[in-house]
Amino acid sequence: MSPQRLLSGWGRTAPSASRVVVPDDLGELTRLLVNGDGAPGGMAAPPMIARGLGRSYGDAAQCAAGVVIDTSRLDAIGAIHAQTGSVEVGGGVSLDALIRVAIPSGWFIPVSPGTRQVTVGGAIAADVHGKNHHGHGSFCRHVASLTLVTPVGIRTIDPESDPELFWATAGGMGLTGVVVAATLRLRRVDTTWVEVDTERFGDLDGLMSTMRATDHLYPYSVAWVDCNPHHGGLGRSVMTRGDHAPADALSPRFRARPLALPGTARLRVPFRPPVSLVGRSTARAFNELWFRKAPRREFGALVPLTTFLHPLDAVADWNLLYGPGGFVQYQFVVPPDQGDVVHTAISMMAASRVPSTMAVLKRFGRGDPGPLSFPMEGWTLALDFPVGPAGLPALLDRLDELVAAAGGRVYLAKDARLRPELVDVMYPRIGELAAVRRKVDPRGILRSDLSRRLGIDRHDCAP
Repeated sequence: MSPQRLLSGWGRTAPSASRVVVPDDLGELTRLLVNGDGAPGGMAAPPMIARGLGRSYGDAAQCAAGVVIDTSRLDAIGAIHAQTGSVEVGGGVSLDALIRVAIPSGWFIPVSPGTRQVTVGGAIAADVHGKNHHGHGSFCRHVASLTLVTPVGIRTIDPESDPELFWATAGGMGLTGVVVAATLRLRRVDTTWVEVDTERFGDLDGLMSTMRATDHLYPYSVAWVDCNPHHGGLGRSVMTRGDHAPADALSPRFRARPLALPGTARLRVPFRPPVSLVGRSTARAFNELWFRKAPRREFGALVPLTTFLHPLDAVADWNLLYGPGGFVQYQFVVPPDQGDVVHTAISMMAASRVPSTMAVLKRFGRGDPGPLSFPMEGWTLALDFPVGPAGLPALLDRLDELVAAAGGRVYLAKDARLRPELVDVMYPRIGELAAVRRKVDPRGILRSDLSRRLGIDRHDCAP
């Protein structure tokens, strides 16, 4: 029997101990789930949940006193279809590994979150989104089919053959089974560069008005927002939008290697700081620097694709900067006509004096039909907070109430502390997930710290 290990999410806020099992193949994983980890007759099987690279910020890939299934050996990458870009990959394949295989042939993942260090199985379980959601949707919209190991056996499904189970899995936080393989539809690219337009704004109104009017002109769009008060008020921001650069946009120097592979992390946090290095003064200084270094208006700048999409991947272990207490990343989405919620949220943060190093604003397009999938059409704001300031818990509770009252929701893949009574308000179709779980997991094996903390499991007993 494997020893227990202490695991936490990327935010490092709520570690818990569990046994970690690393199945060598599909057969071993199937026996583990179907036979309940070999529990003796008459004994209940322990709770289990899958874990990829541990990049969920909260406790979605933890299972206290249970079993965590490490999917790292499910790492096969098939041949990419030369005409369609279709490729079958293992659930434990990282997006970074897939990108490195796909780019030399002129293919790229259709939707990318803010880091390449996410597994395909994790991307499906969280139905991750990127800077192009307003036009291309979430990750699972580009999944042609997937193979799922559940406590009642193996299922290969797609949106047509079994839409109920497919969409319950898309964004279902691993609670319907372990994704062991998926067929993805990649997108063609001519280069690994992006033509980027940048514009600075002195206030939030100008930024949001411009995003409403022009986002449809760009595949990728994102804005950084300064949530610290300054002499001009609140909400100064930097908007960057872009599209994949064609080969003829490159200089002769780079045209010779238009599909250069992304580099590895150039920097690394060299030690574990005994205290958080992120506070009000450092947050203010960082935001000032970020705003000042951006051009007022610049069009057509060529930026490496992964620098544009994955800026934080340049610094390995950057989460350690928040010290032993860790940090909370809080992301919400509200409907398109609730843009005032973004204004109110930023004003609340400024008044609370809780530091935030980074705030990222995007617009979502149509959401996926999964009952627990996060994206919905509207405005989404992601915020980082160091754990420790006395006002943080009350601020987050007030933000929860603001978002719920506006018909919005928070992102469970990043959540570490949402109150259970708000889950049903934010995700009113959660009963549909429970109905699917009763079919594929009648013994209630698939559990996580997140599902227990939020009371998601209690729906499984409903008729």
